[in-house]
Amino acid sequence: MTSFKALYSEKAPQGVKTTLRTLQLTDLPDGEVLIRSKFSSINYKDALGVTGKGKIFRQLPMVGGIDVSSEVIESRDRNFSPGDAVLVTGCGLGEESFGGYSEYVRVPSTSVVQLPNGLSPKEAMQLGTAGFTAALSLWRMQQVQQSPAQGPILITGASGGVGSFAVQIFSQAGFEVWALSGRPELHDYLKELGADRCFTEKELQLGHRPLESVKFGGVIDNVGGELLAKLLPHVQLWGSVASIGLAGGANFQTTVMPFILRGVSLLGVSSNNCTRDTRLEIWKNLSQNWKPSLIESIQNETVGLEEVMDRAEKLLNRQLSGRVLVKF
Repeated sequence: MTSFKALYSEKAPQGVKTTLRTLQLTDLPDGEVLIRSKFSSINYKDALGVTGKGKIFRQLPMVGGIDVSSEVIESRDRNFSPGDAVLVTGCGLGEESFGGYSEYVRVPSTSVVQLPNGLSPKEAMQLGTAGFTAALSLWRMQQVQQSPAQGPILITGASGGVGSFAVQIFSQAGFEVWALSGRPELHDYLKELGADRCFTEKELQLGHRPLESVKFGGVIDNVGGELLAKLLPHVQLWGSVASIGLAGGANFQTTVMPFILRGVSLLGVSSNNCTRDTRLEIWKNLSQNWKPSLIESIQNETVGLEEVMDRAEKLLNRQLSGRVLVKF
């Protein structure tokens, strides 16, 4: 019987205990496709889950990791054959069912995407949910006809994984990009990725009135909370704000003024729950014209399963920028 390593999270007196364990294929949940992992990555959500500092796992025990690129070993779905290069992001992976921090993963075929031409397994995980979410934000804005002519796109939390990809993807799409980061030492890095201007929150000089002077054509917001409330009054007529994160808090208080007087759109971006057709379209775009040209600059480092917990803690403590890749 095949045995393999996985980062296993289970209940503990203090909440969640995560350790490197040896599992058997019979320990994996049901699914049509069995895959052997090549790469995964560490997202903010992953870090919250494996450390127990966020209620990410819907049940315990659980194997975290919301991303994985892999090779098909067995399939009961005729759309996939042994040897196929595939990827899985979201779709409950690493939250509802055992995820990518495992040498073997079994998943429903509906969550599996054939690796597009133009992307290697490594590049797919350098992008992962972070790159996918940034691209999904551009797709959502295009749906409401967001245009570079409306003014700069402000990207908050710009030095993180999603933010770094958003800087590059929106820059390549022709937008003027303003990057907001509380780490001034990373502003040169953000400019290398394509940011036209970089700011700290203090430097933006945000107001507190229901409507303020226009500063941005649109916003990609990784932070949420009070900052999101302060940004909305500064958005251009018919501009849009894509809400994709909550590093600064889940709650915010605002007025209807930006929506009813300027027609501002507040767009939700849920990479975990988008339709399969949308998922295929986004990954196709990421393998072609939306593929970040500086993808290697965004990746921070490559680690093994045994190092995931250390990097997860550092990510939550804002000691990392860019992406951390997990190699099997």
